[in-house]
Amino acid sequence: MRIISQNVTNYGIEVSKDTIFRINLAWCDSIKELSDILDTHKNNSIFLDLPIKRIKPPNNKYTLDDIIPIILSHKQIKYFAISNVESPKDLEEYIQKIPAHITLVPKIESPTAIENISEIVNAIPTDKKIVMLDHDDLFSAIIKNNKSSNIFKKYIQQLTDYCNSNKITLLRTIGVIFSDEEKRISEYVQ
Repeated sequence: MRIISQNVTNYGIEVSKDTIFRINLAWCDSIKELSDILDTHKNNSIFLDLPIKRIKPPNNKYTLDDIIPIILSHKQIKYFAISNVESPKDLEEYIQKIPAHITLVPKIESPTAIENISEIVNAIPTDKKIVMLDHDDLFSAIIKNNKSSNIFKKYIQQLTDYCNSNKITLLRTIGVIFSDEEKRISEYVQ
């Protein structure tokens, strides 16, 4: 799987049709903006990424119920990531509301999530099982809980081993784009 963020298109980088286009809903200021992005990328499979319990900016200003009509009207949406999943309970609302043809992707961002990974994966209602690791938030959670940063690699290895031995796709960040062209301030400051 190759997934590329919507922010690359801000710099004229084209996304090939075989690339899964990720829309991080933290970066969509409105439902209209989301709809416009989806209309522009009709030929790509779409990976929606919904920030839940996100405290850092930017952040979306709408609910799951607000985006359900958009999901229902855009059949190219194939994946739906949910932030800060730490237990199967965190997936319940999404299992009930997201159409069955969309693969739910729990985002693993804490030691608790890694400790509960088997239960989380078993709650995913599709045959294809995918989880997404947020390295930065995992590290922050370790530090926030006053644990040694030395356990960071242990947790990543534990998650990787589990996914490998259970044929679960583990999505991880590979690189980031930096630019001196970014002029937006409003998405960062509330």
